[in-house]
Amino acid sequence: MKLKGIFTLFLAGAALTSTAQTHVEGAEYFKADQFENAKDLLLRSLNNPGTDKAITDYYLGLIALQENNEADARKYFSDGVAANPEYAYNYVGEGLLLLRADDLKGAEAKFKEADKLSKKDPALQIAVARAYDTVDPVKYEKQIAKYVEKARRFDMQDPAIYVFEGDQLREKKDWGGAAAKYEMAANYDKNATEAYVKYANLFTMVNPDYAIKMLSNLLANTPDSALGQRELANAYYNNKDFKSAAAEYGKYVQNPSHFKKDEDRYAFLLFYGNDYKKGYDYSTALLKENPSNFTAQRYQFMNAAQLPEMKDALAGMADKLYAAHVANPAQNKFAPIDYILIAQEYNTADRPDEAQKILEKAIQEDPKNPAFYKELAMTYVEGNNLTKATEAYEGYLANSDEPGYNDFIQQATFAFYAGVENKTKDTAAAEKFYGIAKDYASKAAAILPDNYKPVKFDGDIALQKAAEADVASAAVPYYQKAIDLLEASPNRDRYATDAKTMYNYMGNYYLDQKDVAKAKEYFVKYLQLDPNNEDYRKFVESLK
Repeated sequence: MKLKGIFTLFLAGAALTSTAQTHVEGAEYFKADQFENAKDLLLRSLNNPGTDKAITDYYLGLIALQENNEADARKYFSDGVAANPEYAYNYVGEGLLLLRADDLKGAEAKFKEADKLSKKDPALQIAVARAYDTVDPVKYEKQIAKYVEKARRFDMQDPAIYVFEGDQLREKKDWGGAAAKYEMAANYDKNATEAYVKYANLFTMVNPDYAIKMLSNLLANTPDSALGQRELANAYYNNKDFKSAAAEYGKYVQNPSHFKKDEDRYAFLLFYGNDYKKGYDYSTALLKENPSNFTAQRYQFMNAAQLPEMKDALAGMADKLYAAHVANPAQNKFAPIDYILIAQEYNTADRPDEAQKILEKAIQEDPKNPAFYKELAMTYVEGNNLTKATEAYEGYLANSDEPGYNDFIQQATFAFYAGVENKTKDTAAAEKFYGIAKDYASKAAAILPDNYKPVKFDGDIALQKAAEADVASAAVPYYQKAIDLLEASPNRDRYATDAKTMYNYMGNYYLDQKDVAKAKEYFVKYLQLDPNNEDYRKFVESLK
């Protein structure tokens, strides 16, 4: 995480127990640089038993400075001093305000006042060093070094020292150096949550396994840490282990310090972890609690769409979900999966026109998303409109990063049948689509030159374009080559339908040529793929 102009000042080294819903959880999030979440927890627990108001005011003051609200910061630090004049850190906060106002002398006086109360607390020295570092790390380089050295003299194993040094290295994009410092902090203090989390954040996208291991170590020491549970779930998600992510999030949403906004995400993770029934039930419970929870409505439908027992309710759910989106699209936003699942449900309900309209709207909103074009193509196929399917699939290919063999074969198939579709009503259009089919068959052949399918397309197109008198022979050279390629493949039986089509055609061709022996050779190959076809067997046996 890059932190330009963002600072972190740490809590005093006093021993604090992990009591749910006090300042402790807010401080934990703050030290991990999650300031918005820290503010939520600090304000939520402000009047709870066990909350230390002086500590809470200190962190809220720092967060106010993050928001460039010096007036609120000043009030929080002042209230903190009034709540507990012996708590040193609010004087550091007041000193930081003076330092920001370029009053170095006044700031130093506040830092000295804090120092007198600190009882050789190394974390306080780091808090002062951070104050200087936040305002101007170059201008105050000597002061920063002085306070870090002082912290080391008090306790060279205090984790605050190494977390601060890790943050400095992270700012310089020295990721390896930062990770080493965070690891040292965690080794010195097994409960230094911020060290584990900051280490994990360095790796969670590039090497999630490192992050998972570090966060698992954190939870082994502090199993009730809401921050640890949340971060571990996110690390599993980044590693595409959705089932483990859902399991960890399931623990997290039971934690009193979880965020209400994260409950919806649990239903999302259950969906991606393939735990659809649980995801549906959880989303349904959220909707009972708040019927206007659009996110819960989305995940309820997403999970329900995977449950066979919900099939009769899906069309109605899709209608309500889409209506809610249309009523307020800015607030009730869709992700690509919403458009696709609703379109699929409308296709299943034999409502292809509505599916097409939804996908066309999706393309208007996100014209670069290939999934929309692909789904639209399949929707047109459901409506027996291969011309439109070919046009839609062209959009899919144009927006795909690296279309491959199967993509080209699919478009060749669509275009071929679009040609057949237009053969009698628009010969020019038919010719255009046959050309598209040949072009994509050639692209597929360039990728897999030994595959029979592109060659068979040439034969299929030749048949469609042949005059009536030439139909019996038009595909012969292409089908013969395709058969040779297919029979050289160990997977002939996987393509039995295509093989039988070509065997039957070639058998009939040789029968017309009065070459019964050659014809029977192809017909026998057909029977090998369809041994239970008694009518066909009798026909072959009747040949003399």
